[in-house]
Amino acid sequence: MTTLTFYTHPFSRSRVTRWMLEETGLPYDEVVLDFATTMKAPEYLAVNPMGKVPALRHDGVVVTENAAICLHLAELAPEKGLLPPPGSPERGACYRWVLFAAGPLEAFITARRHGALAPSTEAGYGNEADLMRTLEGALAGRTHLVGERFTVADLYMAALLGYYMRIGELAPTPWFEAYAGLHLQRPAAQRANARDDALVAARAESA
Repeated sequence: MTTLTFYTHPFSRSRVTRWMLEETGLPYDEVVLDFATTMKAPEYLAVNPMGKVPALRHDGVVVTENAAICLHLAELAPEKGLLPPPGSPERGACYRWVLFAAGPLEAFITARRHGALAPSTEAGYGNEADLMRTLEGALAGRTHLVGERFTVADLYMAALLGYYMRIGELAPTPWFEAYAGLHLQRPAAQRANARDDALVAARAESA
């Protein structure tokens, strides 16, 4: 039987992985870490030398990076249809949008937030106008990024859009709100948020 161990913190990108785990329905063990202590301890650095979460241990093999974890989990639960069929054009499109969100979109918003935008000719995210036009073009009038059903691409994109709109880093356009709002109401997303919110509450009570 597959053994999955999920390393997490409720105030981190791990919330995306948690949602993906809930979508797959796969059983997993949870290890909750603290940023300044256990996440930087030798025991965890042996799991992820970056000292960051999320990380997933699958039968002794470690997978890090949110996008990689989500794609891997989608492949572990093929019956859920979270990835289009292998070799299909839609599978390639799904990879495209997961990695667009994890790469250009996240890198641009992080750089802009900290006043460190690179020249558009050097940065993978190009410039803001091109990035936003690409994103809006992908979502305008659509319920799903790929095909006619929910995939890991929708999960990843909706999670990021919801977060960035909530903290004011993305304008809540009608397309963004409609798209993210729909997917964030999925039962798996609600279960994942409930678990992480409970962890937050427990930490506040013990502080």
